[in-house]
Amino acid sequence: MTPGAPYRWTDEAAIRDFVGQSGFGLLCVAAPDRMHVVHLPVVWLDDRRIGLHIHRANPIVRHLDGADALIVVAGPHGYVSPDWYGLPDKVPTWNYQSVELRGTMARLDRAATIAQIDALSDEQERRLAPKPVWTRDKMGAGQFERLLTGLVGFAMQVESLHGTAKLGQDKPEAARIGVADALDAGGNAALAALMRATLGEGDAA
Repeated sequence: MTPGAPYRWTDEAAIRDFVGQSGFGLLCVAAPDRMHVVHLPVVWLDDRRIGLHIHRANPIVRHLDGADALIVVAGPHGYVSPDWYGLPDKVPTWNYQSVELRGTMARLDRAATIAQIDALSDEQERRLAPKPVWTRDKMGAGQFERLLTGLVGFAMQVESLHGTAKLGQDKPEAARIGVADALDAGGNAALAALMRATLGEGDAA
């Protein structure tokens, strides 16, 4: 992370929306044996709790309940060539958007785990409209219950959110537009769009 100005991202509502829209993160927890990490889908359960589920055979499971943990959610990113700025004496860099969520993990009971799974699938299914929403009612009798035996649900009580949006805010607008155009031409439209959205912020001479 690059938390210093002008890259510090402090709009909590926007950060929460970013995490929700991504729906996927990297969970990290330190344990006596080693650092455990796992990539997984996540969903907001309320304003300060984020839910997830993990296969019970994953070694991280036995270290999570009550642990302080970190979830990292990454957005668009990409290499920036100094040639794209149209300015002298610049160096290569990497632009990106990212969020860190820190908090305490708590194991969910069966009912809460089911609710978390339902919330996750509903959140993602609604984005596929006009496709009819998939629900677990479409599964055969007993299939979901068998699946559930292999899963463990958890929720993080989010105690801090830290966002970084390193999008060239320390460069003049013309240079930022040049980088965005080059990223677009190279196929990184998502990062280019983020850079254009921040035009007017920062703008060093």
